[in-house]
Amino acid sequence: MMQDTTDPKYPENMHPMKPFRIRMTHELIEKYDLLDSMVDIDLPDGYFDEIDMSTFHSDDYIELLKNISPDTQADYKDQMIRYNFGEDCPVFPCMYDYCKTYAAGSLLAAESIMCGHSDIAINWAGGLHHAKKCEASGFCYVNDCVLAILEMLKKWTRVLYIDIDCHHGDGVEEAFLLTDRVMTVSFHKYGSFFPGTGSINDIGVETGKYYSVNYPLDEGVDDGTYHYAFKTVMEEIKLRFKPEAVFL
Repeated sequence: MMQDTTDPKYPENMHPMKPFRIRMTHELIEKYDLLDSMVDIDLPDGYFDEIDMSTFHSDDYIELLKNISPDTQADYKDQMIRYNFGEDCPVFPCMYDYCKTYAAGSLLAAESIMCGHSDIAINWAGGLHHAKKCEASGFCYVNDCVLAILEMLKKWTRVLYIDIDCHHGDGVEEAFLLTDRVMTVSFHKYGSFFPGTGSINDIGVETGKYYSVNYPLDEGVDDGTYHYAFKTVMEEIKLRFKPEAVFL
């Protein structure tokens, strides 16, 4: 759990990315009686302790996540600058356990599909797509998307990543920039808007060339335009890439 967001001791609790957003999502799904159409995936005994977030993130970055707290952050001034902790990514109590918890949700979802227990698995605490190998960014500390896709690649040759967040999925695109096994597709607002990446000309590098697809959008796109663009682009990608699994 995170510190009470009303506690004045921690000014970063004014931050917009709060766990109650996840609770609100859960309660909306519950009130629409959608939980009756789902099956909970229980956390297996010992699973939490075995999660290794260094399959993507650097060991020194994960070590910092383990050790830093609001009370000790003054001792890590240089590391905070190096790993981009600050206004967008403040230090808060129990940060490491929080990151591990939402990463566990995406990993369990991936494993449920891989084992054939699910056709669709959802983690509505996940999707922290800006985190880099050695850097926190845009509210994101650990990239659960990348961790889950790396797990899926143990079973499948081709995994499609689709990002319909308003912001470009830069952390996931960067992670798989050099591979043709993962195609990353991002529909996002572009221009003077965080993170400022995701040009239509960003298409991947070396072996991964043409396996990064960006669809930058201007302010004011309506539902009909978005739907037409998404359907047209994704049908072509499905035909050409032939993914065996999809991470949305």
